[in-house]
Amino acid sequence: MPDKSGSAREKFHSHVVVEMFLVAALIVYLMLAKGQVVGDDFTFTVVGAGLMALVTYWTLNTLRDGLEVIAVRRYPD
Repeated sequence: MPDKSGSAREKFHSHVVVEMFLVAALIVYLMLAKGQVVGDDFTFTVVGAGLMALVTYWTLNTLRDGLEVIAVRRYPD
């Protein structure tokens, strides 16, 4: 099924683009947090923890999509 392969590939590429933006946002956050003490500003800490959790979730989701692309290429129906 060429449609299934193309769909998986397109989804993977869009997830990689979002992943790059999330990692860039995390890098910016870490640069801003460089001079701060953990827990000093509770809101800043919560935003950072949420961002790290979102990046972790999205990375695992992107890896799953990458494995799906590999599986569709390896075992076409």
